[in-house]
Amino acid sequence: MSLLNVLLQACAPGGGGEGGGGNMSGLLMIVAMIAIFYFFMIRPQQKKQKELQRSREAMKVGDWVVTAGGIHGKIKEISDKTMLVEIDEGVRIRVDKASVFTSSENIQQKA
Repeated sequence: MSLLNVLLQACAPGGGGEGGGGNMSGLLMIVAMIAIFYFFMIRPQQKKQKELQRSREAMKVGDWVVTAGGIHGKIKEISDKTMLVEIDEGVRIRVDKASVFTSSENIQQKA
């Protein structure tokens, strides 16, 4: 049964042969499921996205990064939407900021 069918049955007068209290309990159950989805799936994902965005904004020239394709390199230049990443001496690629993640090598390379 789809979510739309459940909603329609819960809100319909007579709601599937149940008494007046049945409509309210069905609606309450749906609201509870939506709240559970929000707190266990949507909210953690939003927090993760905000943290990732903050880490991208904090990146600076010289930081070691990993692209979404798995390429490791060092940031040489940052513009509004892209970054120039040096992956080897004299080999530079321009990548979208959304596809770049901070690398755990930042700590190892600085030491």
